[in-house]
Amino acid sequence: MATLSDRLDHILGVKAAGSLVDAFDMHTVEDLLRHYPLRYATQGQPLTEEEPEDGTHITVIGRITKAELRPMRNRRGSLLKVVLDTGSGTGRGVDVTFFNGDKVKYVVREGLRAMMSGTVNYWRPGQWNLSHPGYLILPENDGDESVVAVKTVRGGGDLRGLAQSAKGAEGVDTSFMEREFIPVYPATAKVQSWDVLACVRQVLDQLDPIDDPLPDATRDDRSLLKISDALRLIHLPEHKADIEQAQQRLRFDEALALQLVLAERRHEVSGRAARPCPPRPDGIAAEFEKRLPFELTAGQQQVISEISADMSRSHPMHRLLQGEVGSGKTIVALQAMLQIVDAGQQCALLAPTEVLAAQHYRSLRGMLGDLGNAGELGAGDNATKVVLVTGSMSTATKKAALLAAMTGEAGIVIGTHALIQDNVEFFDLGMVVVDEQHRFGVEQRDALRAKAKAGTSPHLLVMTATPIPRTIAMTTLGDLETSTLTELPRGRSPITSKVVPRRQHPNWVDRAWERIVEEVKAGRQAYVVCSRIGDDEEASGKSAKGKSKAAEPEKEGPTTQAALDVFEMLSTGPLAELRVGLLHGRLPADEKDQVMRAFNDGSVDVLVCTTVVEVGVDVPNATVMVIVDADRFGVSQLHQLRGRIGRGKHPGLCLLVTDSAPNGSAMARLDAVAATTDGFELAVLDLRTRREGDVLGAAQSGTARSLKLLSLLDDLEVITAAQELAREVVEADPGLQKHPGLASMMHAAVDSERLEYLAKS
Repeated sequence: MATLSDRLDHILGVKAAGSLVDAFDMHTVEDLLRHYPLRYATQGQPLTEEEPEDGTHITVIGRITKAELRPMRNRRGSLLKVVLDTGSGTGRGVDVTFFNGDKVKYVVREGLRAMMSGTVNYWRPGQWNLSHPGYLILPENDGDESVVAVKTVRGGGDLRGLAQSAKGAEGVDTSFMEREFIPVYPATAKVQSWDVLACVRQVLDQLDPIDDPLPDATRDDRSLLKISDALRLIHLPEHKADIEQAQQRLRFDEALALQLVLAERRHEVSGRAARPCPPRPDGIAAEFEKRLPFELTAGQQQVISEISADMSRSHPMHRLLQGEVGSGKTIVALQAMLQIVDAGQQCALLAPTEVLAAQHYRSLRGMLGDLGNAGELGAGDNATKVVLVTGSMSTATKKAALLAAMTGEAGIVIGTHALIQDNVEFFDLGMVVVDEQHRFGVEQRDALRAKAKAGTSPHLLVMTATPIPRTIAMTTLGDLETSTLTELPRGRSPITSKVVPRRQHPNWVDRAWERIVEEVKAGRQAYVVCSRIGDDEEASGKSAKGKSKAAEPEKEGPTTQAALDVFEMLSTGPLAELRVGLLHGRLPADEKDQVMRAFNDGSVDVLVCTTVVEVGVDVPNATVMVIVDADRFGVSQLHQLRGRIGRGKHPGLCLLVTDSAPNGSAMARLDAVAATTDGFELAVLDLRTRREGDVLGAAQSGTARSLKLLSLLDDLEVITAAQELAREVVEADPGLQKHPGLASMMHAAVDSERLEYLAKS
């Protein structure tokens, strides 16, 4: 007999268990049984007078009434034309074609019972056919239900594999193949669905009764199956209701497993030590707030209070600050950093690009005035020093900045990944602020936090303007304390967005350039954003990511316009009378900084650029943005880019240029972006489009998922209930020593690599 915690090699043997380890990292019985079916193969739709839809996958059982070998017309070889009488009463059988007729004619013969599974194809109106289906020859039972096993599997394709999975001591149990629902599993090239099914059936045959880890009261309140019933029915259901009930129970298990991980992590974080940093009424933070030339919004004041209270405690803050593009997150973060400086500690602000890091440096220095130039002539009382550290700085400048960080002279250190390097030391790091947190891996944030003094953890504030799917997922699951800025500060102007379908209305693109000229003549500025840099990628034989072009397959579809080409076209054509600048990631750092300064001070009218301006760039005088090949950008990215305009007193206009088909999904996505400026609404759209991603791992696209049955958008009630139970359990039993069943369930849902990942985050 077997238990959920038993090793698979003890139950299945070394060879089969080794395959599951290699393919799916399964080690225990519970790992295998929580590898749920993706879908279920059924007997297909009943064959009636109505014709099945083209492309439908159906499975039929019947008797072969015709099997005729015919030569192929236009090439060598033969076809086996088969008619299968399903007894449906339609007056005609199912036409089936096998392309390798010579190979199957000895197996697929008239008079035999067979199961066939394939895709419906219409070769001409009203005449459909199954082409080269999977097939299985069934035994004759002549009314004797005990005749269900055959010694040899005769068949081909997926059905043969499924039949092999039903092989036992008596032979192949073909009755299993006639079940209404046959599970189809996530598979690999080496471990097929039927291999998994064979292992599952073997394990279920030996499984001992399971002690249910869920409290009886929770099961009763939510009308949930016992775990032993749910695990059997998810794999071997008899009825559709079995699948629904099993999924309901296992969906709650999945939510609870994730919530237990997060509750354990929250408990661990609350046990870390941090130096309390209460606000000082006579410090730099109070002086800065007193000097502000505008009034903070009610939302900003509330969030500042929440963060201030967190940092006054003796355990580290772990907070996510969400806010619309331009909602004033930077000033909230600065107020928090100044509170840390008042306590005698330092802050590190981590930005994803050098352009954004330099922008933050100029912005913070500008906001602080004489409060940000300690050690310089004319510094204000309580002043601190703000320094910038990037990889491309001159050696002398970087040495000076690193020295200021190491000695504690610099209260605020701004930088890119360069801050994470071993040679960067802080005198007393008390807070880490991460801007656009989705740009950094957990390992990078962890490396920066490790630079605090031994025995303490710095407070952590992560900011995002548009929650990407991973952020929404983690927030929905309650991983971080969350503050949200929903209102725009006074002085922000509305943004209008329009889709410009270049193929259907090429003259609309000409009008876009005219709008830029009009805005510049009125004293304003504009961005033109492109999805790639340009021909130098091909000239060097490298792609944008540094991979050899020769090694990459040519991509089909429309070509995109590069920044270099657009810059040349505009500066010599429609915008020739304007001052046009160029900014992209390959420019030397000093040249990038020079271009941004020129755009900031108004000596450049139009900036042709790549997504290097996606986040943080603040030029209030810019009112128009044209995004070329807008369909090449994600929803969140478009919203981020659009947030660079309308930051002053004049309204913004964002034009999304595309060659997408009018009724395609790309056009629908652009229309949705144009229809709203609500970043949270767009983030949900992004989440629905890309799926939740791997919530507990590094992946953020929908290609790798830790969620099997749970939907973060549709199962919020389940998640909330699971969260309440998880926090209650962990509060009473940290480490789950008294709840081994829950601990086992948690580890089956979340592998050790992801657990380590979460422990760092």
